[in-house]
Amino acid sequence: MLITLDMTGEEPIYLQLRNAIVLGIASGSLQAGEGLPSVRQLAEDLGINAMTVNKAYTLLKDQGFIEIDRRQGAKVRVSADAEPHFPGHWQKQLALSIAEGLARGMGKDEFMKTCEQLCENLDQGEKI
Repeated sequence: MLITLDMTGEEPIYLQLRNAIVLGIASGSLQAGEGLPSVRQLAEDLGINAMTVNKAYTLLKDQGFIEIDRRQGAKVRVSADAEPHFPGHWQKQLALSIAEGLARGMGKDEFMKTCEQLCENLDQGEKI
């Protein structure tokens, strides 16, 4: 999986990394049970601080996307059961995205079409 980060953007690097891994899981680029690079290796590969990778991995673990074992390292979680608070959290995030689109002039039909296209792209393993 190729991860690209925007070092000059406003979004924190650890969130960019977290989001890239979640997209990789959703698109099938990262399979359940697949090992992730060590914190040090990924930091070196991306040219970022190991603490930044550690922060992203910790967030992914806390959100149930990966498992971390001291002996085997980080790997994509086999069972991605939703946490009880997930639906409410997800709905708030989606509502904010819809509101931002509407505030910028995007209509409901355009929003729905965009959502369908993004889902198709993920189903086909394409990069979003």
